Amino acid sequence: MEVESLIKRKITVTFVTTMISSMILAYLYMADRVNSEYPHDLGGVFLGWLSIYSMYIGLIVLIYGNLVSVGLEYLQKKWFMKHIWLYILLHGFFGLANGWLFQEFTLALSGMIVALFYALIDRWLFVKAKVQKSFKMFFLFPVVICGLLWGYFHIMSEPLPPFTMEDAVEFATNDNGTVIDVFPKNIGKWEGQIDGYRVERETAAKETGKEKYLITFTERWNKGKVKGFSSFSYEVERGSLTASGSEGNEPPYYKLRNY
Repeated sequence: MEVESLIKRKITVTFVTTMISSMILAYLYMADRVNSEYPHDLGGVFLGWLSIYSMYIGLIVLIYGNLVSVGLEYLQKKWFMKHIWLYILLHGFFGLANGWLFQEFTLALSGMIVALFYALIDRWLFVKAKVQKSFKMFFLFPVVICGLLWGYFHIMSEPLPPFTMEDAVEFATNDNGTVIDVFPKNIGKWEGQIDGYRVERETAAKETGKEKYLITFTERWNKGKVKGFSSFSYEVERGSLTASGSEGNEPPYYKLRNY
């Protein structure tokens, strides 16, 4: 039962420490972006940075932090049971390890603060466990704070401008190094001569849903009795381009030139 209580307490402390520390770092990063030139979807960006910080901090606390804490708890019970301040102070000392390893003062200071916070929460929960109080509220508290911060940044965000058909075409044609490079960058046609072939290249677009477009690239050629065409299309949404289909044959002059 004691081991079960220890594991439950350490997992709770790991979660709370990781979430609170990550939210503070994510908030400090996001605070400078509220009035930046890219003020859109700040709530989503906040959650993204929170996830990144949580991954790194959580891994360190889960493995290194808990191993150190369990060891210190064993030593405390054996040698300095009444000196809680020493237990907390030693956590801060071992929290400096990251800074020592990378010779970086900021990492050392951050590691020490996180470790001290871990130790304080751990001792608090240790006392709560003695009177058989549930840890559920400690899990809920960081989640509520996270939701409030997400809401704050979401409200502070400016709405995204409409994703127009012209934006979709620009997104689809902004792919250097592919056959799309030879097609018009805007809706329209290009006509010319290539190796004796009369060639027409067309970029067309149509709306298929709310801010969703089908962009089609069509190439037609003829030389005497030789005629042909090729066509391929993409479904384009904001930040997303998916191949939709193709038909026709490869132009004969593509074999002679590198397009």
